[in-house]
Amino acid sequence: MPLPTSKKDAGLGRAMINRKAKDAQNRSNSSYHTTDLINPSTGGVGLRSITQQTDLEEFLSTAQLADQNFTAERRNVTVVSAPDQMTGAKRGKNPLLPTQQEADETVRRQNENKQRLRIPRRPAWNSSTTPEQLHRLEADAFLDWRRNLAELAEANNFILTPFERNLEVWKQLWRVVERGQLIIQIVDARNPLRFRSEDLEKYVEELEVRLGQAGEDATFSSGKRRNLLLLNKADLLDEGQRQEWARYFTEKGIQFAFFSAANAAALQAARAEAEALEALDAQSGEEDEEDDDEEEDDEVREARKRAAAVTLGARDTKPLVGEEAAEHILLANREKIQRMLREEREAGQNDSVDAAMSTTAGQASLGSSKPSVTARDPAHVLNILELEELIVATMPPLEDFGVDEHRVSFIGFPNVGKSSTINALAKSKKVSVSSTPGKTKHFQTIKLSDNLTLVDCPGLVLPVFAITSAELVLDGVLPIDQLREYTAPADLLAARIPKDIIEGTYGFRIPIQHEEEGGSGQPTGLEVLTAYAIARGFARQGQGNPDESRAARYVFKDYVNAKLLFAHPPPGVDADAFNASQRAHARELLSGRK
Repeated sequence: MPLPTSKKDAGLGRAMINRKAKDAQNRSNSSYHTTDLINPSTGGVGLRSITQQTDLEEFLSTAQLADQNFTAERRNVTVVSAPDQMTGAKRGKNPLLPTQQEADETVRRQNENKQRLRIPRRPAWNSSTTPEQLHRLEADAFLDWRRNLAELAEANNFILTPFERNLEVWKQLWRVVERGQLIIQIVDARNPLRFRSEDLEKYVEELEVRLGQAGEDATFSSGKRRNLLLLNKADLLDEGQRQEWARYFTEKGIQFAFFSAANAAALQAARAEAEALEALDAQSGEEDEEDDDEEEDDEVREARKRAAAVTLGARDTKPLVGEEAAEHILLANREKIQRMLREEREAGQNDSVDAAMSTTAGQASLGSSKPSVTARDPAHVLNILELEELIVATMPPLEDFGVDEHRVSFIGFPNVGKSSTINALAKSKKVSVSSTPGKTKHFQTIKLSDNLTLVDCPGLVLPVFAITSAELVLDGVLPIDQLREYTAPADLLAARIPKDIIEGTYGFRIPIQHEEEGGSGQPTGLEVLTAYAIARGFARQGQGNPDESRAARYVFKDYVNAKLLFAHPPPGVDADAFNASQRAHARELLSGRK
């Protein structure tokens, strides 16, 4: 019996007709009349941030920069096996973490070689330099810079942050610095020295200002641009901690200021909400006032409970950011914010710069001499208006640059709050914000006023010394989702956060081995992760054992997002004493939550 045949007419002709009709519908989404802006000499990566490469990828990119070809040769292969790191290790001591003596010795050697930790410089050029010649000069200079860093790390066994390896991204930095007259380097206030690049400040000061018309060989002058170190997320530090850092930066002669982009966004949202409420109250009748007050009281009480939970880290989700955080803070602190708004209107913000740090009253005029690092209250966290006035007071005179507008450049590591700070200054969402490193791909300019422009640089991982890779994980420099070795960061976290605070934050008990049983009496990182995995039901597939690797990703992200809060002290200050007041406050809140 023959196989049944289809009654429908089918064939290649019908498929071609359907395809042509579909293409006609999608003609508006076609790729016609577009330009490929990716330079083929970059290997097709464009402005994609590259901070980590395998040995093969690094070899190929270096060969491409050197414009050389290589041919593989068959040779004898030698397998080198690393010794077992756990052999001879003491119980409770992670061999991947150095001892205090080893860490101090590493810091001493790093300080001796910090002048060699440089960022790449843009090579000199003039009007007769062709684009091809300039690209070759830039590639050669970049290749020499990478070679010098590799020699520094290998010769001294140093650990560096996974710095940017894409030349196109560094070109963005050069353009942002050249465009700005005031360069603001934004760092995380919990660990300012990890995110601060001293050589970037030197580069800003030594960069020459090109005077004259474009395309002409003109005169040059250096030392005109100014630096400002902005410690963002300063709301995570208490008054005493900010005083310690203010004393350190003052002694070093560094121009600095404390700021919180999250608080600024929340206050702006609260101001808009307060204005809307005032307009609504003016239109509403007397008969609705009692019901409205009753509903508002319930809403405020519920919001305060949620605020306490967020402060203590009672949630396992990521912290609120942006508009969600603004709305949350508004509901939890409605009365306080309304009082602040009334005081703001009464005072008129006339004394903003006097209250701001690192600016004196006699130097608040535009174009004055370089402000000194003295202030009435150096630990003050600036609000958005105070930051604006500080920027204006710190700007160098326009006559030194031969332009007719002020430009402020923002530079920093990914996820330190550059775009959030610019959005707060612009009072609306001008720049895309994300917790994913590398969200800003190209430098952007935002007009703040007729004579002031903000320039946002893509998040750039600058080369900075580190003692261990575990520190880079907890600082949010290394991607947590791609982490393989989690025991060292876990041990470091367990040493920084007290056991009772971890237990109170997550709501579980951590079984430990006491000293009489051969333990240290303090939880190890593995014990913390095991307790978390059991409490959350994380188990390895097919085994039923706790999945510490999955638990590590959650706990490390909570640490980076300040759910588990630890602030690094200035050099020479004990970490436990530096964090004592915050830990006492956390314990007080935890005891009140029970």
